[in-house]
Amino acid sequence: MSRYQAPRGMRDVLPPESERWQWLVSRCREMAHRYGYREIRTPLVEHTEVFLKGVGEGTDIVEHEMYTFADRAGRSLSLRPEGTAGVVRAYVEHGMHTWPQPVKLYYVAEMFRYDRPQAGRYRQHTQFGAEVLGVAEPAADVDVLSLAVRTLQALGLREVRVHLNSVGDSKCRPGYLQVFREYFQAHYDRLDEDSRRRLVTNPLRILDSKVEQTREIARGAPRMLDYLCPDCRAHFDAVRRHLEVLGIAVEVDPLIVRGLDYYTRTAAEVHYPKLGAQSTLFGGGRYDGLAEVLGGPATPGVGFGMGLERVLMVLEEEGLVPDLATGVQVYVCHDGPPWEEEALRLVDFLRGSGLRADRDLLGRSLRAQLRAASRSGARWAVLVGVAEVPSGYVVLRDLRAGDQRPVPADQLPRILVQEEGECGRTGAAS
Repeated sequence: MSRYQAPRGMRDVLPPESERWQWLVSRCREMAHRYGYREIRTPLVEHTEVFLKGVGEGTDIVEHEMYTFADRAGRSLSLRPEGTAGVVRAYVEHGMHTWPQPVKLYYVAEMFRYDRPQAGRYRQHTQFGAEVLGVAEPAADVDVLSLAVRTLQALGLREVRVHLNSVGDSKCRPGYLQVFREYFQAHYDRLDEDSRRRLVTNPLRILDSKVEQTREIARGAPRMLDYLCPDCRAHFDAVRRHLEVLGIAVEVDPLIVRGLDYYTRTAAEVHYPKLGAQSTLFGGGRYDGLAEVLGGPATPGVGFGMGLERVLMVLEEEGLVPDLATGVQVYVCHDGPPWEEEALRLVDFLRGSGLRADRDLLGRSLRAQLRAASRSGARWAVLVGVAEVPSGYVVLRDLRAGDQRPVPADQLPRILVQEEGECGRTGAAS
C-alpha cells in the first residue's frame, strides 16, 4: 500500500474514467448554452461569513459539514460546500443587478462537505449548477428546472420526475411555522435528538430527517401548501402547470424543504425512480432574499445543483455512457536515429492537422516501437525510414488488419481521415 493516499472521501480520477468525466461535463455545458446560460467561476474559498449568512447558522452544512480554517491574517475562510451563495456574492460584488436582467449563470465546480462518504457521494464532489437572478416570475423556475430535467434526459435518463413543493415566503410562512411547531411539540418525546434541536433552530428541516420514526411523524404534519398566501399559491400552481405543459412529470411532495435557509417558495428535487429509496439526482429552488442578506439590493433568484459523481454512477449502471474514442489514432515509428527528426516533424504535422498522434520517447528499436504502437490502442502505425520506400513516402500499417502500404507523407492526414471514415462505415454496417 502506498505511504500517501488521497484523504478519506476524496479520490483521484484516472483514465479512462477521466474521459467519461470530460464527456459528461461537456454535455452539461452544451445544454446550459442551449438555454442561454453563461459560465461563472467563483473562488474555491469564500469568507466563512458568506455561508453563515447565506446558508444559515442552524443548518447541518454550517454546523457539521464545512471545511473552515483561519488564514495567516486570522480571517476565517471556508471551502465552498455549495455553489449558490458564492454566485450570489459575486452578483452583488460586481454590481450585476445593473446588467440586463435576468442574469443566467451556470457553473461546473468542486464542492467540499465533511460528510459520511457513500456510493456516488464524496467529501469533494463536482456540481453542475445553474442560477437565474433578477426574475421573480415563475417562468424563471420553469426555465432552470427544465434545464436540469432536459440535461438528464439528454444523457439518457428519460424517466425522471420533478418532486415539487413550496415553502412560502415571509408573508405566509410565520403563520404556518406556528402551527408546525405546535404539531411537533405534541410529538416531542418521539423525536430524535437532531429534530428536537431543529424544532428551535430550523424547524422545517425536521421534514428532511432520515430517522424513520421522525419521518412517520412528519408525514402527518400540516402541509405548507395548505397555508400559502394567494401570491405563493399562484406561483406554485404556475410552476407546476408550465412544467406539465413541457411534458415533464411532476409530483407534489410536501416533505421537500431543502436543507438551506435561503429558500423561498419553490423547493424541488428531481428523482430517477429506478434507483429506489436513494433516487434523488439534484435539488434546487427559489431564494428571493439571499442577495439582500449578502449586502445587495433585493433580487429574486432561483437555481439548482446537481452532483455529477452520482449522475455518472447512474449512467454507468444503466449502460448509458458511450464508447469514447479519445486515445491515440496514429503512432509514428522510425528505423533508428537517422530518421528520428523526420519522425518528430511528422508527428507534429499530424497533430497540427487535428489527428491524435504519438511517438516513441525512449529511443527503442523499430520492433519495440511497433509493440508500443499496438499497446497504445492506435489503429494505425506510420513507419519512417523503411528501406525500398520512395523518397517522400512513409509506410501506413493497419494495426488491426495487419496490412500496410506506402503513402505520400504530405497526404497522410487526408488519407487517415478517409480511412477512419471507411472503418467507421464498415463497423456500422457489420
